[in-house]
Amino acid sequence: QVQLVESGGRLVQPGDSLRLSCVASRRAVSEHAVGWFRQGPGQDREFVAAISRNGKESLYTDSVKGRFTISRDYDKNTVYLQMNGLKPEDTAVYYCATRRTILTMSPGVQPDWYHYWGQGTQVTVSS
Repeated sequence: QVQLVESGGRLVQPGDSLRLSCVASRRAVSEHAVGWFRQGPGQDREFVAAISRNGKESLYTDSVKGRFTISRDYDKNTVYLQMNGLKPEDTAVYYCATRRTILTMSPGVQPDWYHYWGQGTQVTVSS
């Protein structure tokens, strides 16, 4: 079992930056691909970004490409989502999710591909 805790969400203004963190309870998360998803009010959960187990492949949804960057720190069992140039439409609860994979497997972009989920952190972008 892997427990995930997200943090870093808060109220910011358009154009600001935030860095979200997803800390895993076990070192075994180093064997997992990790994804970030978000869910706005009245909306379905949508894919934002993902990183492979070996950190060599990253995927992004089109709306965040060039603004968001996913990265991972194996020593800290942590995956980050650096968000720059935030827009009001980025407002949502952000969740991280993981799944154990082989070393070179591409990360998934569908929520049901992932096995473990955090509780989420609220990001609000408003002037």
